[in-house]
Amino acid sequence: MPKLKIKKGDNVVVISGRDKGKQGEVLRVFPAESRLIVQGVHIARRHTRQSMREQGGIVEKELTIHVSNVAHIDPSSGKPTRVGYKTLDDGRKVRVARRSGEVLDK
Repeated sequence: MPKLKIKKGDNVVVISGRDKGKQGEVLRVFPAESRLIVQGVHIARRHTRQSMREQGGIVEKELTIHVSNVAHIDPSSGKPTRVGYKTLDDGRKVRVARRSGEVLDK
């Protein structure tokens, strides 16, 4: 299972596919499949039948997208960036943007 550099809550941009250029927040990560769900990206429409709990009709929901099709957004410039790691003075290992060197972890 590969180590992913993207976590829930990160802001990413889609760099390939039909939603290229769209930006959103990571809602969920599936490390075993190397896939993730991004808010507002890869939307599918499902026709659902009415039940006791839910209204019927056409429901739109986000589907998974492969992790290789997204890139982090640099906090300072807003452009796509790669991710590196750095150890801070207090001993914490944090993710940093390669483009600007700014820390991505909160």
